Amino acid sequence: MKIKIRSIAFFLLITATIPVSGQVRLPRLISDGMVLQRETEIKIWGWAPAGEEIAIRFIDSVYGTTADSNGTWTVSIPPLHAGGPFEMQINASNSITISDILIGDVWLGSGQSNMELNMQRVSPLYEDEIASSANQFIRYFEVPDKYNFNSPQDDLQSGQWKKANPENVLGFSAVCYFFGKNLYEKYNVPIGLINSALGGSTAESWISEEGLKGFPQHHAEAQRFKDRTLITQIQQADRTRINAWYRQLRDNDEGYNNPGTPWYSPEYNPTDWANMQIPGYWADEHLGFVNGVVWFRKEVDIPESMTGKPARLNLGRIIDADSTFVNGIYIGSTSYQYPPRRYTIPPEVLQKGKNVIVVRVISNIGKGGFAVDKPYELVVGDEKIDLKGSWQYQLGARMETLQGETFIRWKPLGLYNAMIAPLIRYPIKGVIWYQGESNADRPMEYRRLFPALIADWRINWKQGYFPFIYVQLPNFMQARPEPSESNWALLREAQLKTLSEPITAMAVAIDIGEWNDVHPLNKQDVGKRLALAARKVAYGDDEVVYSGPIYESMTIDHDKITLTFKHIGSGLMAKGAGELKGFAICGADSQFVWAQAKIEGDKVVVWNDTITNPIAVRYAWADNPADANLYNLEGLPASPFRTDDF
Repeated sequence: MKIKIRSIAFFLLITATIPVSGQVRLPRLISDGMVLQRETEIKIWGWAPAGEEIAIRFIDSVYGTTADSNGTWTVSIPPLHAGGPFEMQINASNSITISDILIGDVWLGSGQSNMELNMQRVSPLYEDEIASSANQFIRYFEVPDKYNFNSPQDDLQSGQWKKANPENVLGFSAVCYFFGKNLYEKYNVPIGLINSALGGSTAESWISEEGLKGFPQHHAEAQRFKDRTLITQIQQADRTRINAWYRQLRDNDEGYNNPGTPWYSPEYNPTDWANMQIPGYWADEHLGFVNGVVWFRKEVDIPESMTGKPARLNLGRIIDADSTFVNGIYIGSTSYQYPPRRYTIPPEVLQKGKNVIVVRVISNIGKGGFAVDKPYELVVGDEKIDLKGSWQYQLGARMETLQGETFIRWKPLGLYNAMIAPLIRYPIKGVIWYQGESNADRPMEYRRLFPALIADWRINWKQGYFPFIYVQLPNFMQARPEPSESNWALLREAQLKTLSEPITAMAVAIDIGEWNDVHPLNKQDVGKRLALAARKVAYGDDEVVYSGPIYESMTIDHDKITLTFKHIGSGLMAKGAGELKGFAICGADSQFVWAQAKIEGDKVVVWNDTITNPIAVRYAWADNPADANLYNLEGLPASPFRTDDF
């Protein structure tokens, strides 16, 4: 039962006569600082003893309801215009006051690590943006990382709304923040950002049990993991195996066990150590392909001007884990390969003259070492010492490859139940999504899986076709000298095809990735491009150019193929000086070779003088289409495509 009570006197009457029989409880989302979706029916819900009467006062209106036999209750509040802050009073056997409420637009950000990545991680690029981030009208809620295979959860275990400011924003998803900031600057409407993302997650982990029925293999796996005993057994076996590996590694490590002087000590004399150029991988050196622990050591001469001050030690990205020492003092460690190594050296550690930096690197699988094209430097104020170049190194312990953890949290259904189901009663403006890396080994399945996820969320939210805007996979891995097949290109194609779903849009990111890092730092342009798309599909801006060129059709004329595009904006251009790049063409043998291409009006003509009867064209069809440079004049890149998808 949900009734609106217009009489304030009646509100006071019923709140005065409610029996003290239990406690009303609210979900985590409905709390201080929340943003409620404007111009749509708002749901306020919670739990109370069966039959308990609840009265809610909000913006000069009062609403009443009674908890049902299951102890749940819901109140519907009619659509409201943007504004705030407001206060909400909830009265039953106990009273709850929710303060600082805004009415605006609520966006859900979800996906895997590139959506999860926070502003702290990308902070070196955005120091000014962080310093000027204070804005009480941008709010952020972080959904805790949990999974559950047994049932959809009705609440979150933790979480609170936070205002944007230089302290809080460091924990905001960088994509979410820049997206919300762009929208606020455009529309001057409060923005609520709910981030529900988990690194490494697959699309199937975010789909409900009903939605997974169209994918029998994933549905069956979800049923298997309903067995909590199985989960416990797997986790215990993983811990036992992994702990034993690291214990053996520590016991065998000559660097720690060297009689008298450990290798991280500045007094240790590395007389028989080899030399290696950093950055690089020891598999490419005399040591060869070895897993275990390798120690690295470099002596650095420090001028007096760099002493007595805090210093920053940037060690790029290290595969897989490291512990770092300066002059024998432990500075910091990182346990896995992806985060950038940024360590702070206390003022008293550096000394004039000789200083010793030692890095203990653990490789548990694959090639260990230091990722190239990353910063390796010691920084004090405006002074900087480049640490790239020759380092000494020595094997500390050789180990067998470590079988990794069984990532149960990425299994089908688990994240939907724990991280999406508790949100579905909370009205939203739309979704921004950044995911696909973990499905890139199954790109053809993603053609069905991704649209199924979108449909599943829309069904469960019961809001109709809310906008769903997503990021196409960025450029990643080594650029190849010749046209080749690519799972990442196929996954991008699956994302491109998903534009056939209603009220969707895609932000192309093939020019803002990093070839050597699956977590590119440029999240500002990602947020900006998502916001451009939102202006179109969520806010109805028919004037905005929100997409780069999208392939539409082709015609073959003798030895040339002419391509037409949608979303050309003010026109097409080849970004940078020179000719169009990134196009490949093939004849009847289906062997693609690089092609010449030129813009003719709003079309692109493609050819290769050695192919007289071309049949198909591909553009930016690679893991890392580094040279692809077709854009519209508004500066948005064309999506990769192929015409041979028969």
